[in-house]
Amino acid sequence: MPRTRTTLIDPDVQLLQALGHPTRLAIVRELTGGGEVCACDFTSCCDVSQPTVSHHLRILKEAGVIEPERRGTWIFYRIVPTAAERLRALAGELVGAPQVIPVAALRRSPVRKTADRPEANPAN
Repeated sequence: MPRTRTTLIDPDVQLLQALGHPTRLAIVRELTGGGEVCACDFTSCCDVSQPTVSHHLRILKEAGVIEPERRGTWIFYRIVPTAAERLRALAGELVGAPQVIPVAALRRSPVRKTADRPEANPAN
């Protein structure tokens, strides 16, 4: 069954969700200590199978926490520098610092159905 893609409005929610799993947090901790790590090396530090590691790496990549670099048949991952800055800013907000991005700016207006759009209904 294909996984449905969920659109998250707040990038901080996506960041925190990505870090909210023990395996993904272990991957990030491994990357913060060594700079770049080959994808094959995460199976030993996380004690999970390669398909599970690939799944968690994809979620971290989609959240903007890590970035890959292919070298031949190997893929090396590293922390995206702005991810650490985003976490630092979010933690600052939680202890009373001003918001980096106002919450109101992250809300989208509701998407209208095709039939509601004027160009889709020429009778109006």
